[in-house]
Amino acid sequence: MVPEAPLEQVENGVRAAGEGWYVLNMRESPWFEGEFGFFGMLEPEGPGFDQVGVQLGILRPGEPSGMYHGEDAQEDFLVLSGECLLLIEGEERRLRQWDFVHCPPWTEHIFVGAGEGPCVLLGVGARRKGRGIRYPVSEIALNYGAGVEQETTEPREAYARFAEDKPVPLPKELPDL
Repeated sequence: MVPEAPLEQVENGVRAAGEGWYVLNMRESPWFEGEFGFFGMLEPEGPGFDQVGVQLGILRPGEPSGMYHGEDAQEDFLVLSGECLLLIEGEERRLRQWDFVHCPPWTEHIFVGAGEGPCVLLGVGARRKGRGIRYPVSEIALNYGAGVEQETTEPREAYARFAEDKPVPLPKELPDL
């Protein structure tokens, strides 16, 4: 029988404090804000969370979700509300609520908030120890502040000019869905 994981109060919400199954409402989870919008922490780092990563992000218009990249694991995304631009393999696509994006390994991509209000984006990806990632130079990504000027495989280099994410209370931008 799999036990229920305990939940613990942290500075900016509630999170799982160990292995096991649990239920966590996103309105109670820890949230962070940085140069790339808001994101809610759905699972803690550490043992027990090494197969699948899940993240909920909120992008304001014009705000990229990170740096344009490709990685050695599959990733999938679902637009829950709002609109965003998908920069993928050197192309730009406009996405709206309920659009689903599948990225096989090494698909170069990133998202940029668009439209009149926030975009809520659910991301799910495989996790691998020692995973590979590549940040290629992309003119389209540079136009949106989501690209590197020199190719790298090091996240620290790709994000060197940005401040660390800060814990924040539940963002007012999280809509009732």
